[in-house]
Amino acid sequence: MRAVVVRAHGDVDRLVFEERPVPEPGPHQVLVRVAAAALNHLDIWVRRGIPGHPFPLPLVPGSDFAGVVERVGDGVQGLRPGDRVAGNPGHSCGACEACLSGRDPFCRDYGILGEDRDGACADYVAVGAANLNSVPPGMSLTEAAAVPLVFLTAWSMVVRRARVRPGETVLVLAAGSGVGHAAVQIARLWGARVLATVGGAAKAERARALGADEVIDHTRDDVLERVKGLTGRRGVDVVVEHVGAATWETSLRCLARGGRLVTCGATSGYEASTDLRLVFFKGLSILGSTMGAKGDLHEIWRHVAAGRLRPVVDRVYPLDAIREAHRHLEAREHFGKVVLDMGGRSS
Repeated sequence: MRAVVVRAHGDVDRLVFEERPVPEPGPHQVLVRVAAAALNHLDIWVRRGIPGHPFPLPLVPGSDFAGVVERVGDGVQGLRPGDRVAGNPGHSCGACEACLSGRDPFCRDYGILGEDRDGACADYVAVGAANLNSVPPGMSLTEAAAVPLVFLTAWSMVVRRARVRPGETVLVLAAGSGVGHAAVQIARLWGARVLATVGGAAKAERARALGADEVIDHTRDDVLERVKGLTGRRGVDVVVEHVGAATWETSLRCLARGGRLVTCGATSGYEASTDLRLVFFKGLSILGSTMGAKGDLHEIWRHVAAGRLRPVVDRVYPLDAIREAHRHLEAREHFGKVVLDMGGRSS
C-alpha cells in the first residue's frame, strides 16, 4: 500500500512516499480502507518536530480518517466488511480507572493515532473496533473525516472542562481553525452567546453562518476592546484558547470575574507569561484539555447526523499533494478542515 512517512523532522520535503505492507488486523481490530484523511495542526508538529518531545520515527502521520471496513479481526462485533466508518484518533488501555470512568486522556497509555503510532495517511489503517463510529447515511467520507479530532477536542473543552451553561458568553479564538469552527457550533448548541475572532472579512461571514453572534476581525480590531464593548465592559465567561503565546494575555484579560479559560494547544508558541494578579483577584480558572472520551464522540455523531453540528471542509487535496496541503494549513488561510482524498473513494 502507499503510505506517507516522516523519517526525519523538517520542512514539507520530509513527507515522503513509501510502499508498505497492508497491516493485519489483530484481535478486536478492524482493517479500514482509507478514503479520506483530514489534516490537523498535530500533523505539522509531527513533521516539524517539537523540542523535548520524541516522536517514534519513522512514522506515518494522520489522526483523522474515514473509509470502508475491509476486514475484521477476531472478537469484533457489530462491524462487517463494507461498513462506512470514521476513526476516533485517541487510544488507551480501555481497562484502567481513567478509561472506565470516561476519562480516556488521563490513561497512562493514552496516545493519538499518527502521533505515537502509525496513522491514516496511507491506503489502509488497522485500529481497535472501539475507535470506529458509523458514518451517517448521506454524508460523504470526506466530510466524515473532518469530524473526529476537532469536534471531540472542542466538545471536551466547552462541555466537559469549561462546563458552559445556557446564557453564558463564550469567546472562541481563531474560529476558522478546526477546533475553532467546532467550538463555535458546540457553544451555540449549548445555549451560549458566542463571540469569535477571525482574520479577514471572508472568514467573518463564514463564522456568522456557523452561529457566532459577534465576530471580531483580529487583523484590524483590538480584540480586548471589542470584547469589552460587546459585553458592557464585563468580559466573557469562557475563552476557548488554542493559539498560545500570541493571544494568551489578551485571552486572560477578556475574562469576567470568575471566568474560565480552557486551552488545548499553542500553535503560536507555548511559552507565555501570566499576570497572576489577574488570576487571583478575578478568581479565574485556567483549564487544560486534550482530546476527549470515546463515549463523547458517540453523542457528537448524533448531533452531526441530525444536522446540529456540521464539519466544514475548506479544501480537498489528492494524497499526492500532501506537501501542498501542509503549506496551505501552515499559511492559516483555511476555514475549517483540509482533507486528503485517497484516490476518488471519498464520496
